[in-house]
Amino acid sequence: MINYKKPSITVDIIIFNEKNNDDIRITKNKEFVLIKRKNEPFKDHWAIPGGFVDYGELVENAALREAKEETGIDVKIKKLFGVYSDPKRDPRGHTITIVYIANGNFSKMKADSDALDAQIISFNDIEDINLAFDHKKILCDVFNGLK
Repeated sequence: MINYKKPSITVDIIIFNEKNNDDIRITKNKEFVLIKRKNEPFKDHWAIPGGFVDYGELVENAALREAKEETGIDVKIKKLFGVYSDPKRDPRGHTITIVYIANGNFSKMKADSDALDAQIISFNDIEDINLAFDHKKILCDVFNGLK
């Protein structure tokens, strides 16, 4: 039997406020959640909530679980945004991420699990924030793809 080397699979969830549920237009003032990473790689950097898909887990369920674990927010997935697969996007090895757009109740937000902090920010702020992985590219793609 040939042993193939395989990439890991992760999910990232862009969480918008559910009170603006019907407004999917993106403006520079549109708010979403970022977490501050507790662990390496990119410890103390801001990141889109997300994490690894467990073996046997549906990626949609992984997105719901990771959003809750890292932000305390129960989210509703609105759409699959995209897949990012650059083999160099994660220093731990080849990792493919599946990015979802979701809505959640920001009043329930609290940093949990792998997060030191959770904050609500807008697209106005992303140029000045030290983001982990390729998350600045993902957020720019979301902004340009949904405006």
